[in-house]
Amino acid sequence: MNRRQFIRLAGGALGLAAIPSLAAAAAPALLRKPIPSSGEQIPAIGMGTWITFNIGDDPLAQEQRSEVLRTFFAQGGGMIDSSPMYGSAEAVLGELLPRLGEQPGLFSATKVWTSSGDDGPAEIEASRRLWGVQRFDLLQVHNLLAWERHLETLVDMQARGQLRYVGITTSHGRRHADMLRVMRDWPIDFVQASYNILDREVETEILPLAAERGIAFIANRPYRRGELIDFAKRHPLPDWAADIDCPHWAAFLLKFIVSHPAVTCAIPATSRVDHMLENMSAMHGRQPDAAMRERMARYVATL
Repeated sequence: MNRRQFIRLAGGALGLAAIPSLAAAAAPALLRKPIPSSGEQIPAIGMGTWITFNIGDDPLAQEQRSEVLRTFFAQGGGMIDSSPMYGSAEAVLGELLPRLGEQPGLFSATKVWTSSGDDGPAEIEASRRLWGVQRFDLLQVHNLLAWERHLETLVDMQARGQLRYVGITTSHGRRHADMLRVMRDWPIDFVQASYNILDREVETEILPLAAERGIAFIANRPYRRGELIDFAKRHPLPDWAADIDCPHWAAFLLKFIVSHPAVTCAIPATSRVDHMLENMSAMHGRQPDAAMRERMARYVATL
């Protein structure tokens, strides 16, 4: 390349950068969804850490998880969700995140999980030190354990600027009534519950109420702890999956979830880089509309 060619090429690049619409068109679209209480946009695919990051100080396993994290951020990831319940997961995150250098896109989300409301602040501080963050983006009451006292703590922390968002979680359908009560009565920003193409109970009341009250929704167990995707992979992906840019089952199952208007983020967990790449691909390309989502659900129900 001679000097004249270089100047022409550089000038074209600068011109593209100066026109935001053209610059955006040159980059692949990445699905981001708003947190209703603030309008902040976050990537629609996050990452869970239950089991997959409970690896202690095993150096080989830590190196593997470091590459998973590196891939997550390289593909535009943001929310990482953990809990004191998850064994060594928080400590492992605190060990590995600094190895990657500063990640401005990190959205740190963990939980308070103790039956004593008095012990909540100490547990939260222990989690913060393990992660190595100045403050958490999101703290959630795990499985609604002692939720009244913990929510008082979290709301106070938010008012003091020690926390950005407050939430609650459940992985059990039997707690949905309690979750609905909290959603109606408390000023929370997030709810987290199980949701996937087969487990759709939250569509009846929780998702509509989240939309009505302006509460973000995080979908956990999107693959039924891996059982659902392992099952799906034993069957052919329908040809029409190409209409919504789904080259594999991971994109198919995750796009069903995050295309719901009331869903903010899904948090699949994985210990493998190739699976992380598949998960993150669900943020690219065309997303299903309501009619397509029902077609997807009918297809999976027949397998």
